[in-house]
Amino acid sequence: MKDETTGISYFVTKKVGKAIWDYKMIQDGDRILLAVSGGKDSLSLLRILMERAKFVPIKYELIACHVDMGFEWVNKEQLVEHFEELGVPYIIAGPGEAQKKKDGEPFGCFWCSWTRRKALFATAKKAGCSKLAFGHHMDDVIETLMMNILFNGEICTMRPYQEMFRGEMAIIRPLAYLEERELERLARRLDLPVIKSRCPHSETSKRKLVKGMIEEAVRHSRNAKKNLFRSLQRVRPEYLLGYENIPVIPRAGKLKSQALDPQA
Repeated sequence: MKDETTGISYFVTKKVGKAIWDYKMIQDGDRILLAVSGGKDSLSLLRILMERAKFVPIKYELIACHVDMGFEWVNKEQLVEHFEELGVPYIIAGPGEAQKKKDGEPFGCFWCSWTRRKALFATAKKAGCSKLAFGHHMDDVIETLMMNILFNGEICTMRPYQEMFRGEMAIIRPLAYLEERELERLARRLDLPVIKSRCPHSETSKRKLVKGMIEEAVRHSRNAKKNLFRSLQRVRPEYLLGYENIPVIPRAGKLKSQALDPQA
């Protein structure tokens, strides 16, 4: 990594470290499968976790994994070359016969995400990994929150740390404290071989709509994104409908008040 002790890279790494510490994402001896789509977020996370492994007082293993969904705009050879240049173990996985799209089956964001996730879980289990790392950042967290509120009528989102299969595996999102713009700058600075998605649904998705709404809010209040994120840690259940039946748990990190688990 180019001069990781100065500039944006230092602050990015520091925020990642805080998220890992606050949510106890990585423990000594962990074997982590890191999902790498080829986008700026997952490529940045790979470089950050590799760099952190050099100086943190715990030892963990990283395996990069790309799920080949057969998209023509994804250059697998470019990713493989990048993994080999970094010297990181890697796996190129397929969606599996059972998960391949059948004729007439609706194709969209949910199908794609679900199919990739299934392949990653299967690959992680086969590789002996107890953690699955995703490159989701703060923007992803708050966009998912807004999408669930507006389109599903639920207050929930993706969590920085989430145990799955009764604790056999955990999903971790070390970029949860970072905004997307910070990762864009980092990817440019490190000259990462970013593969730009050409998904036909990217311009018409609900996430695109919500992203625009949040950007408009930021124009009126520069802290709008952070406030949305913080709202998930500052829940006041006494002001929610039916609050008597809502479980309340302590929140992560140094925050002192109580918060609602968004996926309880």
